[in-house]
Amino acid sequence: MEQQKVNLILGELAKLYPEAAPALKYRTPYELLVAVILSAQCTDERVNKVTAELFKKHNTPRTMLELTQEELEKYIFSCGFYRNKAAHILSASRDIMERYGGEVPKEHAELKTLAGVGQKTANVVYSVAFGGDAIAVDTHVFRVSNRLGLAHGNTPEKVEKDLNAAIPKELWSKAHHYLIYHGRRVCHSQKPDCKNCTLKEWCEYYNK
Repeated sequence: MEQQKVNLILGELAKLYPEAAPALKYRTPYELLVAVILSAQCTDERVNKVTAELFKKHNTPRTMLELTQEELEKYIFSCGFYRNKAAHILSASRDIMERYGGEVPKEHAELKTLAGVGQKTANVVYSVAFGGDAIAVDTHVFRVSNRLGLAHGNTPEKVEKDLNAAIPKELWSKAHHYLIYHGRRVCHSQKPDCKNCTLKEWCEYYNK
């Protein structure tokens, strides 16, 4: 896609969603890390309800490790995939305590060494908690960027690569939130509201 068109799309998204920000509630990088792990195939609203209870007593790696796997599973059961998620949270907490002095590492490469932390989770924590430049490709970002023509990828990795090439680096984190908001509010997976979409003149999906 031509850079001029990319700039027009980003400008319109910025105008539409000036308030675009993470929906997950957190106070520290560690709380964000746990929330992002829990958010896989689960709504942010549900995660926020679960973490509101969980973080009352267990909001640091040290206090999280006071829980057994089974105890943590009871807290996070409603988030789905609770066994895997509990195992990942406890393993990551152990890694943080043993290898990083109890602090979530700030570097992207180090984040990816934590148990259960893949590219998407590392990108979110790196950009949101530490102000790094990264685009995390969730289902909304994947769908909207492919429809608009900002990316042409059939995997999250390919879409991230395309978006990194198309979007100026200093806008990566903002663009991530813009695309999520647009996916939630307009460009739905089943019935995109193309009629009321102010991006349709530049959208490949609409103009096919």
